Amino acid sequence: AGKIHSDLERGFIRAEIAPIADVVAAGGWDAAKHAGVVRVEGKDYVMHEGDVIVVRFSV
Repeated sequence: AGKIHSDLERGFIRAEIAPIADVVAAGGWDAAKHAGVVRVEGKDYVMHEGDVIVVRFSV
C-alpha cells in the first residue's frame, strides 16, 4: 500500500481483490462478490496484472 501512497500505508485495513476477467464474467463487482470471486488480502499481497482492487483504509 505504501508504494501507492503513504496515507494508504498508514491506514490500510484490507484489500478486496478479483481478476478483471472474473468480474466481467460475473456481471460486475457486486455480482462477483456474491459469486465468491472476490477475496480479501492483507498488506503483503503482490498485485497481478488484471487485478481489480478495492482498498479499505482509515485516516
